[in-house]
Amino acid sequence: MAAFGKLIRTTAFRLTLVYLLLFALFAASLLAFFAWNTRRLITEQITTTVNAEASEINEIYLRRGLNGLAWTIDRRALRPGANLYLITAPNGVSIGGNVGSLSPGVMATTGWSETWYRRLDENDRAEHRALVKVSELSNGFRLLIGRDLEERRRLFGIVAKGAQWSLLVMVVLGIGGGIFVSRRVLRRIDAMTGTTQRIMAGDLSGRLPVGRSGDELDRLAGNLNAMLERIEALMNGLKEVSDNIAHDLKTPLTRLRNRAEEALARAGNEADYRAALERTIEESDGLIRTFNALLMIARAESGQARDNMDDFDAAEVAKGIHELYEPLAEDDGMTLTVKAAAAPLRGNRELISQALANLVENAIKYGKPAAAAQPLGIKAGREILIEARREGASALLSVTDRGPGIPEADRRHAIERFVRLEASRTLPGSGLGLSLANAVATLHGGELRLGDAHPGLVATLVLPSRSGERLAAQTLDVPQKVA
Repeated sequence: MAAFGKLIRTTAFRLTLVYLLLFALFAASLLAFFAWNTRRLITEQITTTVNAEASEINEIYLRRGLNGLAWTIDRRALRPGANLYLITAPNGVSIGGNVGSLSPGVMATTGWSETWYRRLDENDRAEHRALVKVSELSNGFRLLIGRDLEERRRLFGIVAKGAQWSLLVMVVLGIGGGIFVSRRVLRRIDAMTGTTQRIMAGDLSGRLPVGRSGDELDRLAGNLNAMLERIEALMNGLKEVSDNIAHDLKTPLTRLRNRAEEALARAGNEADYRAALERTIEESDGLIRTFNALLMIARAESGQARDNMDDFDAAEVAKGIHELYEPLAEDDGMTLTVKAAAAPLRGNRELISQALANLVENAIKYGKPAAAAQPLGIKAGREILIEARREGASALLSVTDRGPGIPEADRRHAIERFVRLEASRTLPGSGLGLSLANAVATLHGGELRLGDAHPGLVATLVLPSRSGERLAAQTLDVPQKVA
């Protein structure tokens, strides 16, 4: 009983009942119109027949008089059928016809009326209904011509009975169909509910069942599964970040503490204390940079930076980063060049600039060519190219180096947080540069692509560009520098 109560409380069952009620009302209205139209048609046929016969009998009366009329009426009254005839004298006494009795007052008024009657030739005293027309003759005589309505009543009864059975069958089938649909929907909802309960219990790998019909429930389940995959990825990322923070920050914190203890234990003069404090500040700055990068990634992934979107040219960002990092690259023996074409886009300029800066820093740190690549030439092998251009509906910001690159199998892993492909970890860094660039690209509806430069690595931020009209306006309004 509880299961049935749960079934009838479903939205599908209630909607079925609503549609059933609407369809029943429509069907009943259609049948009522059909019955009324049939009744009207039969009445019109009777009226036409009676009018024709009344005209014929009036002509006989005009030619033969009352005696000829009475003889004609008596002769026609003997015929089997549904026709009714009656002639009455001025005092109301019947002088011919096949009608035994009528409803009171029928013969007193002329014209059309429906009345109850009884025929003279019937043995029982059953009364029937007829449509009659009363005409007044000369000298107060009256003539009644009519037709029995049994045929109309019988046809109307057939239609009414058919309508009753039709509505009954429709209601039974509708309720049965509603129960079937409700059970099917309820079964799928129960399956979804069971999955969500397992997910709430901690099993983030659970997914909602998706059928092959492609209906609204399948689309909903597919979207929810995509959302669950995103939540699972975020939860796994959070767990991984927590683990990585515990491992990667433990070492610099331990080193910071050991240096402070060493300074307290061994420093003997102000210069030693000053050197120890400088090393401590340098280590602290590295920790602060790591936490700032984590906060910036979290800000990008949460979508908070969408509130600070502006229109700007990616070429200006590329030139600004080139100007900022060119001295640093030269100090490290690298050559930093820029190739910029107009590529207007809408986004968070600060984050996009930081993402491009991270790519340039990675290229400076890891983009030095291996010894086997020296035949390319020292200058060519140590060149880093920053490029901004528009390609179709996208604005591209890329950084190309001539270093060892990243193997294709490791590129997906390289954009994860705290991942450093350098096994020795001798170079400074936290492994968050590519993660931040990827988060910024995702925030703007784009992606970070890592490719092979033959040799070297090409890291490209692919971001949605603005429309052609805005591109033209930006090209006219902003003077471009020559790279």
